[in-house]
Amino acid sequence: MSENLEDLEQWGEDVIFGRAKGFRAALMRCVLRGFSWLYRYAVLQRLRLFREGWKDQAYLGTTVISIGNITVGGTGKTPVVELFSKTLRDRGRKVAILSRGYKSKKLDEPQEWRRKATGEIVEEDEMPKLVSAGNGLILDVQYAGDEPYMLAKNLDEVSVVVDKDRVKGGKFAIEELGSDLLLLDDGMQFLKIAHSLDIVLVDFNSPFGTGAILPRGTLREPPKNLCRADYIFITKCYKAGNTELIEKIRKHNAVAEIIECTHGPQHLENVFTGEVLPLEFLKGKYVAAISGIAVPESFEEKLTDYGSNVLFHRTFADHHSFSQKDVDRFMRRCVRRDADIIVTTEKDAVRFPRPAEMDVEIYFLRIEVDILSGQDVWERLVDRVCMEKKPVDPLLLYEKSIHL
Repeated sequence: MSENLEDLEQWGEDVIFGRAKGFRAALMRCVLRGFSWLYRYAVLQRLRLFREGWKDQAYLGTTVISIGNITVGGTGKTPVVELFSKTLRDRGRKVAILSRGYKSKKLDEPQEWRRKATGEIVEEDEMPKLVSAGNGLILDVQYAGDEPYMLAKNLDEVSVVVDKDRVKGGKFAIEELGSDLLLLDDGMQFLKIAHSLDIVLVDFNSPFGTGAILPRGTLREPPKNLCRADYIFITKCYKAGNTELIEKIRKHNAVAEIIECTHGPQHLENVFTGEVLPLEFLKGKYVAAISGIAVPESFEEKLTDYGSNVLFHRTFADHHSFSQKDVDRFMRRCVRRDADIIVTTEKDAVRFPRPAEMDVEIYFLRIEVDILSGQDVWERLVDRVCMEKKPVDPLLLYEKSIHL
């Protein structure tokens, strides 16, 4: 049953991204276009309700930085969240990342927590899921979600809190973990918390997604809603100076400062042993790729950029939970095709069970953000955030909220 749902989800993604062909796919796209008009109306009405005060926003009394986008998946958000977390941590802020933990499982039993105020140990049914308090992983990936797990694994002295109700998660981070800065992961559309700053990511390769609103396309909001951004990161650039795209962005937001960056591969890392190999190792190798991400084409392109020969690329729906059967079947195919190496993404690697037979070594591609232009903007942004640790004035956040 779950495999059938997974196949349907994958087909739905292929329809939206235009990868699925034929009459059935074309008919589905026509049907979805009609629903897109309803979705667009609902999005704009929801924004109006927040803007005009009909829906309440929580003012948590500390800096809240939202990092998000106007499209579904594929903008490289997680490495940007990691960059912000590391930089602000190193500048003395006590950072907590708030995530909804997409596709994470409910806990089998409540987590134990020692209350900061009283020191008492409690089993708290209503507390958010604590992935890390900054000193090591507490939850497994199936309970945390792949992106929160990956962030917690890579970030020391940064808390990671998962809850669909990120107001509750934010209060927990402030009151129990002592956080003085909240990073709202994928937070552009989460308006129940007032944002101090909105960082919006735009993918250079697909800045406005497929050009259509959900569910027909990949836009969560119309492009004009870029006007809500304080800073815009153009991600996955090949070079700086993308004036044509910047001009398009400026039609929707004339004042936000813009940073151009690339999501650059750093090295290969063995999924199970931690062995690190330089990217030059890929040159001339026959590679089998496997991924469950929104835009698998960009991953495959990175592999070929470093001189590998991609024999085949097995793709799954975004956030796919790899089963033992998936991995063993893939390994057998790699052996038949005489692959030199298997490569996956870092996000997929945290969900990868160990194959029954390790006939071909499995590595993930470690990706980090490099700023190509706007380094001065980045430094001013960090200075702005780190300048004051005192509680944020709710009146300033209210003035920002009326521009939603």
